[in-house]
Amino acid sequence: MTRLFAGTPFDIPPTCEVCGKLESECDCPPPVIPFADPSKQKAKVFTERRKNKRTMTIVKGLAPDETDLSQLLSTLQSTCGAGGSLQGTQLEIQGDHLQRVKEKLKSIGYRLS
Repeated sequence: MTRLFAGTPFDIPPTCEVCGKLESECDCPPPVIPFADPSKQKAKVFTERRKNKRTMTIVKGLAPDETDLSQLLSTLQSTCGAGGSLQGTQLEIQGDHLQRVKEKLKSIGYRLS
């Protein structure tokens, strides 16, 4: 990454906020991102029919900055034994796995609408 004033007298190399060393010399562990409690979030789960009569199970309504969506997607994929993807802030699981997804989200602690 290049800095705006790199190589000039105004160049200030980035430093670590914890130890104060240069970022290239810092040995601090990366900061842990705190996620919100699942019981305080409400998820909307439904199925949707796509072209060629394919069915997708959709999970919407979770805040991306309060939830590790990629980890949740992996958990749901392994629970259902199906593929899926993360499209913006919604999780898409291939196939009609409405009951399995609802049960898994409830067991994790999410509220369902």
